[in-house]
Amino acid sequence: MAIKITDACINCGACEPECPNSAIYEGAIDWRWQDKTKLSGHITFPDGTEADAGTYNQAVSDDVYYIVSGKCTECKGFHEEPQCKAVCPVDCCVDDPDHRETEEVLLDRQKFMHGA
Repeated sequence: MAIKITDACINCGACEPECPNSAIYEGAIDWRWQDKTKLSGHITFPDGTEADAGTYNQAVSDDVYYIVSGKCTECKGFHEEPQCKAVCPVDCCVDDPDHRETEEVLLDRQKFMHGA
């Protein structure tokens, strides 16, 4: 499953640079698919949806740091554990029950965003 940041976040920013997918953004900051990935231009996702990798998408939260679930791989393919959880001083990076995914799906996402 993806990770989410709860509203207990103290906005310290420790998690953001640790994410290998740039799935973590400061509150009120818009996000893009191309940030810290190989994605560029018009992209078609494995599920058939399409997007422009360079287009800014609306921030998920205006108040605290947030994680874009579609970019989160729980650090699969990079690290043994989610790095946001490892560095969070208040334990507000938690499993997101609304985005449960298998390890295979997470690894496929990592390969899609970063190449095989």
